[in-house]
Amino acid sequence: MEQESNQAPDTLRWGIIGCGNVTEKKSGPAFNKVPHSSLVAVMRRDGDKAKDYAERHQVPKWYDDATQLIDDPEINAIYVATPPGSHESYAIQAMQAGKPVYVEKPMAIDTASCLRMQEIANETNSKLSIAHYRRGLPMFLAIKQMIDSNRIGDVRTVRLSMLQKDQSSLIANTEKNWRVDPAIAGAGLFYDLAPHQLDIILYFFGNPLAYNGFSANQAGLYEAEDVVTGIMRLPKNILFTGQWCYTVGDGLQEDKVEIIGSNGKISFPVFGFTVTVQNGDTVEVLEFEPPTHIQQPMITQVVNYFLGKGENPCSAEDAIASMRVMEGFAYGK
Repeated sequence: MEQESNQAPDTLRWGIIGCGNVTEKKSGPAFNKVPHSSLVAVMRRDGDKAKDYAERHQVPKWYDDATQLIDDPEINAIYVATPPGSHESYAIQAMQAGKPVYVEKPMAIDTASCLRMQEIANETNSKLSIAHYRRGLPMFLAIKQMIDSNRIGDVRTVRLSMLQKDQSSLIANTEKNWRVDPAIAGAGLFYDLAPHQLDIILYFFGNPLAYNGFSANQAGLYEAEDVVTGIMRLPKNILFTGQWCYTVGDGLQEDKVEIIGSNGKISFPVFGFTVTVQNGDTVEVLEFEPPTHIQQPMITQVVNYFLGKGENPCSAEDAIASMRVMEGFAYGK
């Protein structure tokens, strides 16, 4: 069913492809809580699981075939929430059907896939947004405002440390952990969590002027990389260093970003909601309340964009920038 992709509808009627764990609370319910938006259908290859999700969340329709959902004439917007390996094919199919697409992060498993998605979006004049949803959260907007207003002076360096156990509360558990299968998810857990971290750094400071890194598989628990180190030169000669390791021992876990300026420092976890601001001997601790559905602020912006009432909160170009950095860190590309 074709529709005019350059003509914004009055209301978005969403179909979700891939109604797994991320859609249970983080995103799925938000589509019914944003004005001029409703969740009409969900799809999962396991029909029983799709039906169960639809019944639990009061979604009118369910499918076990993505093509049937995409071709449903009642649906005029698609959210792709499958593992990253299939983001490209589903997003392209939806855009070629004339429907705008919101894609879960990471955008795909490599830059080449992302570029193909962007090319189809341009060819079909389709709207395409990526779920780097921390851009919409009040905590990160507050940090950006502090940086832009020189709260800590001129930024000198940015340090990021993500150290996690093999079994971590930050790492989603599934029946089979596809997140450590390179064919499905790219560079393992680094590609699962680093998109949030690197996207927000680029959102704060702009795309890097240069970057490089190294990765390895130290523990041998799976095929994908389990340790990564990367460096970037950001605009205004801000230097970034980052380290990621997913096999540290008990008590060694860390999720920390330090933005160090000429007059102070901002510290925060990317997966937490406490910000510490230090200026000389003065220390201020700011606590932020996460929304019930963590993606709702971003979904609100995406809905407005798809309806022609706002800008794209995270474009393909934005997501490709952080994907290039991840590839540079993991593979030296």
